[in-house]
Amino acid sequence: MSRGLPLVVLAAGGTGGHVFPAEALAEELLRRGQRPMLVTDRRGHSFGGALGTLETHRIHAGGVAGRTVVGRLRGLAEVGIGFLQARRLLGELRPALVMGFGGYASVPTVAAAVQSRIATAIHEQNAVVGRANRLLAGRVDRIATSFPAVRGLGSAATLKAVVTGMPVRPAIAALRDVPYPTIDESGAIRLLVLGGSQGARVFSEVVPAAVALLPDDVRRRLEISQQCRPEDLNEAEAAYRRIGVAATLSAFFRDVPERLGAAHLVIARSGASTVAELTAAGRPAILVPYPYAIDDHQMANAHAVDESGGAWLIPQPAFTAEALAARLDSLFAAPGTLARAAACALGAGRPDAAARLADMVADMVGLREDVPL
Repeated sequence: MSRGLPLVVLAAGGTGGHVFPAEALAEELLRRGQRPMLVTDRRGHSFGGALGTLETHRIHAGGVAGRTVVGRLRGLAEVGIGFLQARRLLGELRPALVMGFGGYASVPTVAAAVQSRIATAIHEQNAVVGRANRLLAGRVDRIATSFPAVRGLGSAATLKAVVTGMPVRPAIAALRDVPYPTIDESGAIRLLVLGGSQGARVFSEVVPAAVALLPDDVRRRLEISQQCRPEDLNEAEAAYRRIGVAATLSAFFRDVPERLGAAHLVIARSGASTVAELTAAGRPAILVPYPYAIDDHQMANAHAVDESGGAWLIPQPAFTAEALAARLDSLFAAPGTLARAAACALGAGRPDAAARLADMVADMVGLREDVPL
């Protein structure tokens, strides 16, 4: 990798939803022989994958949302210190572009780049713009989005938006070439239940109860893979055992791509990464947004896939055993409906999101005549 290439600074940290697209872009930039570098907050953990190989700088940053008055003041002070640190760092590095990935960890670096007149971009993972990106959207040069429509951007910022999608793992992207599995009249029906990185208690409570209400002939055909929180595993296992349903339960599945490829239907939350993986693979889903997410972004994500025809949205208050059983019974009785939803999900997916992000970076760096080398 030549030191003479334009330097691209990636500003990321915090949750996996913010870090994963940065990692995917870093991997793609490295594959193309380009020069990415990471700036993250000082509390960030060690990164794996492509991010773990990058030269990394840590600065102060602090969150504000959901904190007490004292916590907000402390967070603002951290952001101010981080801004000064980032401005000094960028003056030394002289990057061609700074790209932020949302979350409080990205704010000081992107804001410092804006003030220093360095080219800037942000990536918004959700269908409603996050608070950090909302602060920056009006000031940056380009906004990469995962969804065609993002609520909260505003008309001026929307003009700067480029739909790139949300990057997915290569093993998930490869499922695009795996046809949706046919449901035979008397064959197995494979249901995959994913609750996010920590599982979801509501799924452990509602899904077994709903399955118990299904007709015997449907229940006998079910093969369930379900992610549960560790503390919910025993109770969920006992519930499935009582009704005689084959269920594989785990707090963490290492083979999610294989299980997703084989699934006829998925029940899941609607975080950005989950939605991206479902649509990249082309698998229909029942989406139950996490109701306590800041700005209710999971609801917006689920609405986007529901409107594409690739999923069915059920708000958590309506996610009862009776309602789920009725929905499952009607869907399993209509394999054609599931297959059409799978096709719609596939049509909404963007498995080449990392390449699209890297293309946007290349366009921005190449179009600027004053790029420092």
